[in-house]
Amino acid sequence: MVILLLIIRFICYLAIILILLGVIVSWYPPKRTSKVVNTIHRLTEPILAPLRRLIPRLGPLDLSPLVAIILILLLTEHLLPLLLP
Repeated sequence: MVILLLIIRFICYLAIILILLGVIVSWYPPKRTSKVVNTIHRLTEPILAPLRRLIPRLGPLDLSPLVAIILILLLTEHLLPLLLP
């Protein structure tokens, strides 16, 4: 059970890192389509797309990555420890 929780925690932190990388990459105009950028987008879009439908944009600001990171941290730090025996 503990190993499963560690794997889930690792996946959550990996998702946070990918979301942050996606945010940083989005600041720079694409010179050409990169496989790395496409992979990051493909991996984070299932997390961010539902949040984008719920959260209105504030002008040019997309707050869905921030909300996603907060939700993932809440899950990782507060809900997963409750599953420990």
